[in-house]
Amino acid sequence: MAPPSEETPLISQRSCSLSSSEAGALHVLLPPRGPGPPQRLSFSFGDHSAEELCVQAAKASGILPVYHSLFALATEDLSCWFPPSHIFSVEDLGSQTLVYRLRFYFPSWFGLEKCHRFGLRKDLASSIVDLPVLEHLFAQHRSDLVNGRLAVGLSLKEQGECLSLAVLDLARMAREQGRPLQEMLRTVSYKACLPHRLRDLIQGLSFVTRKRIRRTVRRALRRVASCQADKHSLMAKYVMDLERLDPARATETFRVGLPWASDGQDALGLLRVAGGSGIAWSPGEAEQFCDFPEIVDISIKQAPRAGPAGEHRLVTITRADNKILEAEFPALRAALSFVALVDGYFRLTCDTRHFFCKEVAPPRLLEEVAEHCHGPITLDFAVHKLKAQGSVPGSYVLRRSPQDFDNFLLTACVQTPLGPDYKGCLIHRDPAGSFSLVGLSRAHGSLRELLAACREDTLCVDGVALRLTTCCPPTPKEKSNLLVVRRGCGPATLAPVQPSVQPKLSQLTFQKIPPHSLQWHENLGHGSFTKIYRGSRHEDVDGEARETEVLLKVLDAEHRNLVESFLEAASLMSQVSYPHLVLLHGVCMAGDSTMVQEFVPLGAIDTYLRKRSHLVPASWKLQVTKQLAYALNYLEDKGLPHGNVSARKVLLAREGADGSPPFIKLSDPGVSPTVLSLEMLTDRIPWVAPECLDEARTLGLEADKWGFGATVWEVFSGAPVPTRSLDPAKKLRFYEERRQLPAPRWTELAALIRQCMDYEPGRRPSFRAVIRDLNSLSTSDYELLSDPAPGALGPQDRLWISAQLNAGQDPTIFEERHLKYISQLGKGNFGSVELCRYDPLGDNTGALVAVKQLQHSGPEQQRDFQREVQILKALHSDFIVKYRGVSYGPGRQSLRLVMEYLPCGCLRDFLRRHRARLDASRLLLFATQIGGMDYLGARRCVHRDLAARNILVESEAHVKIADFGLAKLLPLDKDYYVVREPGQSPIFWCELPPLLPEFLRMMGCERDAPALCRLLELLTEGRRLPAPAACPAQVHELMSRCWAPSPQDRPTFSALGPQLEALWSGSRG
Repeated sequence: MAPPSEETPLISQRSCSLSSSEAGALHVLLPPRGPGPPQRLSFSFGDHSAEELCVQAAKASGILPVYHSLFALATEDLSCWFPPSHIFSVEDLGSQTLVYRLRFYFPSWFGLEKCHRFGLRKDLASSIVDLPVLEHLFAQHRSDLVNGRLAVGLSLKEQGECLSLAVLDLARMAREQGRPLQEMLRTVSYKACLPHRLRDLIQGLSFVTRKRIRRTVRRALRRVASCQADKHSLMAKYVMDLERLDPARATETFRVGLPWASDGQDALGLLRVAGGSGIAWSPGEAEQFCDFPEIVDISIKQAPRAGPAGEHRLVTITRADNKILEAEFPALRAALSFVALVDGYFRLTCDTRHFFCKEVAPPRLLEEVAEHCHGPITLDFAVHKLKAQGSVPGSYVLRRSPQDFDNFLLTACVQTPLGPDYKGCLIHRDPAGSFSLVGLSRAHGSLRELLAACREDTLCVDGVALRLTTCCPPTPKEKSNLLVVRRGCGPATLAPVQPSVQPKLSQLTFQKIPPHSLQWHENLGHGSFTKIYRGSRHEDVDGEARETEVLLKVLDAEHRNLVESFLEAASLMSQVSYPHLVLLHGVCMAGDSTMVQEFVPLGAIDTYLRKRSHLVPASWKLQVTKQLAYALNYLEDKGLPHGNVSARKVLLAREGADGSPPFIKLSDPGVSPTVLSLEMLTDRIPWVAPECLDEARTLGLEADKWGFGATVWEVFSGAPVPTRSLDPAKKLRFYEERRQLPAPRWTELAALIRQCMDYEPGRRPSFRAVIRDLNSLSTSDYELLSDPAPGALGPQDRLWISAQLNAGQDPTIFEERHLKYISQLGKGNFGSVELCRYDPLGDNTGALVAVKQLQHSGPEQQRDFQREVQILKALHSDFIVKYRGVSYGPGRQSLRLVMEYLPCGCLRDFLRRHRARLDASRLLLFATQIGGMDYLGARRCVHRDLAARNILVESEAHVKIADFGLAKLLPLDKDYYVVREPGQSPIFWCELPPLLPEFLRMMGCERDAPALCRLLELLTEGRRLPAPAACPAQVHELMSRCWAPSPQDRPTFSALGPQLEALWSGSRG
């Protein structure tokens, strides 16, 4: 039976969805599946979580578990979305209608160019959605358009686009119902597929105009029908065209208060969340705050201005660089809706296992975490996981079924005469909650009981005996088909970082400091293998003497055999820049190797706590512990294991007084455990991870989590560790018997320590999860979510306020007096770049930044420099150096550009230092990151000074474009710009001009004209640079094409990207 008309909306009005006989029920509206009204699920009694309702809706809609995380529940008017953990009590609600909708949007739903689901190989990647999700997405978009939910104007262009959408809709109906076009047009008006406002507008036109429009629609419909596209292709085209018509629908906006706003600023602003770019905020013009991978922590507290009935909530988002964004929501429900949105995007793009707040955590995810169960990953990823763990017979992966919400799959490795093989078993959960597996005699009440029975009994799977031994649990940031990869958000790697081995001496990176620049002061004590002194470093910069207080750590002469590991620690610290990590100035190689670090005045925290054990409150210790977790999370994100985490490595930079929190810095790891003897490692129990004793030559990120747990115990106990007085044999027995440190009386803290000190490294939590759990230890923060009486907060809770005391100011304005010079990073013809610490508190707790200033500060140079600032400010890409802000001089007569600091320096110097160990594959990896230039081209920005000296190295696998001093923005109507003023220019990186003398005059190069003319004449004759040594022929061919005399013959950056990626993939074998 055909529907009355295609005007039937996706979300019908409340009066149409409920009747008097259905009062007291909870209803969930689904999109229409074929002819007929929208589907509706009804629940008449009981308590139901939002995720449970979404699962039931997904089953009814044909949505598979893999795509379940894209959906959520909202109110009928879409004014509020519910987190997965929200509980609906039917008896208390009366009648309520909810809408099951797709909430999480990405820049491109179809194809693999912009966004796709992760695959083991690039050719195995898949699109974000499948056909049932596409049908749901189409129905959702169509209903929003027809019912006037979209902000579509009535301009001629928008009218034409809406008519095009109506043509696609009619063609889809004809394909779906198998009806000829003529019959379809006789029964369904094209106006039924248009928004109400446009429909009314057309209805008011003259008869002749309406007839002309109908004729145009018929012609367009015949053209569409001739292409033989199926209904799903038409749906996809409809969705893409509609999203181009209304780009804002991919962004969710929240109106919030800005508690840090000053008197001259608007106290209200907007928070915008988009799947393609992350979070932006705006009291006026939108400012990008962060992308999802940059988020470390999100917390919810009661706002100081509680509002009516104490409803207002303050949400704080902390970035990886310790910057914060605070937003005040008018109600708890709105705050949870926002946090659930960011939380969901983080799981889709970064880590499928993580949640920022337990209040919004999906119950199914909590169940997976408790059972060490994977999500609905495919068989390929399960087998890959087993292979990565060594294909040990009996090892297994527990995962949810990708096809069925009620089933689990057990994928295990078995030994056969032909070698390891992989078998699967289906675990079924019945409605009563019991779990059964073919081969077991009875059902079990939990997954844990069932798996314990499988370990005790031998199963027979496809004629092969199987006894389960070792579980392969999920790991943080593990790649799978549940993860969405977005273009321009950094390269995705399949496996987590492998345990590191000691590099060769030639691979180490640090700055060498001449001995005459150091002045030695008093001895401060001894480390395990070093002597420690306070000292001064003297520098002469542009004729001005600079003196910096430093810490000098000298390797003892008797331990010279450990010099490589000592320098490895220096190399690690030279590659990082973070407020809670000690800054390494460099290494003096004269005589005994000396590490030159910043001086932290208050020393190690274990000594400090011993002096003040009864005066330090638990809230102070929690703040210190959380800062240590931030530092280790930074290293974890970088894939750099510290290897020597303990309280004596945590230095106190500020005690914390008068409302300011304490501030700590993690020191260098010193000699790595990978080179220590068993006796030395035994002496480090309980800080050294047990696996380091078993595999002494490797060091994984999980080792830091064990050391962190021991350090937390140390900080809170106020007493020496109980293993301190044990002899070596008893210390080893402590690990062999898998014993734990005495549990603190604080049960939640004890549980966190126990998780970090799990003897199975794969079961230890990520440091993001540790930070989240530390937040929950502050009970005042989370009792607020249950709406306590106002004024319930105690004075100790002030210590949980972020260390960023300047959050009330514009975060992109850096006061010049707080920029503390550290060293000069570079100097060129146009300006110089310095390494500074922005330290508004004056106690060395600020972040490291790179600050650029002009050599000459005339009006023209200032104008050009301001243009460079504006260009860099508008660019947001993983392959372009990040803009931090600006600093103005007195009266704003001078300007300094503040950027992120990348310790590895420019690519030119990096290649010179490491040329011997950089093979063609590594060089091609750098070249594949041409996406930064493609990004600039898409924004009509010409860099004009692209060279290795202007490419900065973030890591050995990631580079960024810098120095936009000569960049130009092309006019919208032209593909070129005209040089109109004389001045300096990177002439060797420019294309060949037709008039050489005039070109040299414009570039200000009259003095070097003869030599340059001769060089350019050779280039004009077709002469080019020869192929470098060991350069692949295909790469040199690409170079030659880029040097083509005619611009039309040169490849675009978008075309070069896939070619370079193919060459890189081929070089890796």
